[in-house]
Amino acid sequence: MASVFRLLRTLQSNNGLLCKASSQPAFSRLPQQMGRHHGSAPLTRYRCAYTRAVPLASAAFSTSSHPMRKKVMFPGSLNSEYTHELSFASSVESIPTYQVMDTDGKVLDPANEPQVSEEEAKTMYRNMLTLNAMDQILYESQRQGRISFYMTSFGEEALIGSAAALDPKDLVFGQYREAGVLLQRGFTIEQFMNQCYSNEKDLGKGRQMPVHYGTKELHFQTISSPLATQIPQAAGAAYAMRREGSKLCTICYFGEGAASEGDFHAGLNMAATLGCPVIFYCRNNGYAISTPSIEQYRGDGIASRGIGYGIDTIRVDGNDIWAIYAATKAARTIAVEQNKPVLIEAMTYRVSHHSTSDDSSAYRSKKEVEDWSKRDNPISRMRAWLENKGWWVKGEDAEITKSAKAKVLEAFAAAEQLKKPAIRHMFEDVYSELTPELVREKEEIEALIKKYPDYYQVNDYAKS
Repeated sequence: MASVFRLLRTLQSNNGLLCKASSQPAFSRLPQQMGRHHGSAPLTRYRCAYTRAVPLASAAFSTSSHPMRKKVMFPGSLNSEYTHELSFASSVESIPTYQVMDTDGKVLDPANEPQVSEEEAKTMYRNMLTLNAMDQILYESQRQGRISFYMTSFGEEALIGSAAALDPKDLVFGQYREAGVLLQRGFTIEQFMNQCYSNEKDLGKGRQMPVHYGTKELHFQTISSPLATQIPQAAGAAYAMRREGSKLCTICYFGEGAASEGDFHAGLNMAATLGCPVIFYCRNNGYAISTPSIEQYRGDGIASRGIGYGIDTIRVDGNDIWAIYAATKAARTIAVEQNKPVLIEAMTYRVSHHSTSDDSSAYRSKKEVEDWSKRDNPISRMRAWLENKGWWVKGEDAEITKSAKAKVLEAFAAAEQLKKPAIRHMFEDVYSELTPELVREKEEIEALIKKYPDYYQVNDYAKS
């Protein structure tokens, strides 16, 4: 008997199978008897009762020495069991989609009734209407050549529910369709307009394309155009938050098309293995620009990939603002309290073109878009819920929309009249002090501008 415990102690000291303390005895007898020891004393086989296995570093405890064991003990697959059936896994049960209310705004299970105040709910709805009004005006302004580019959120306004579920200091990494998150956090209409016009009041100092917002004050990282680069960045920032003990998390938004990028896989695996408090929020709106989801992947959406990386995962109705709100709130609790990543896949439909550079009629019918708009509109669903609660009167929408459009047009006109950022901003904010090379380039440009002021239209720029 002593030899058995000596073997187990040796394995433990050699980084073998470790036992985690639990309410069960550390070692439990198995009914099988392995033979006789010293004549008549039976030698009973022992195993470790554990809740989590640490990868084996020694070959001493191999599966070949324990032919009766059913669990696979190789380091790379500790939850697998042996089978004698030769078969290839091609599918698993589809992950369900969490829903709080139906398309008529009726809460399907009273236990899921949103615990928010009337004012909180109305604020979220007003922001949905404001976002919709702003999108209409800025989309048309691009078509008139007044701004260079724009992306709308038509059909995806329920995303605002995720912003309402976060702590205001949680760090946001957006892709480009998260204007509603900024609205919910307090980004002003004037700030939206200034960024889209890249004028002297633009927080980004004119260095970004329109809709590439960013604000340090509201903890929203500046958006960058390359797909999925924000995913590993969000994981890294979350890891830093964990080390600081800040009890905050990051949230990273991206589309299902971005989930085909290598950075998606690197970011999720990094977050899972390091225990990063990050919420990965995938907007699966059916199209990656012109590529429909049926051509984008063959598995069970994006959610199944989270399971593959060992990440707590949920799929939600992305047109149901309360499903998004509840899922994000629960995901944040997991991320912050357990230091674990969470993946949310929000199933929705992109009613708009991908951007002003896209014409979606080339790859989908107008009838498809119209049918979706009528069948399941997140704004209509939220309004129905408010009316069912007695918190909204029919007809109020028109007044809110009219007021929102007036504010947008006023800010739009003001932003259009402002000068472009000072030329010196081209050289700043990379180094604390300009390098000799940058100083030379700056002097060269200043000399050219002084020599050809009309050509460079210097009066269009703010003074340094």
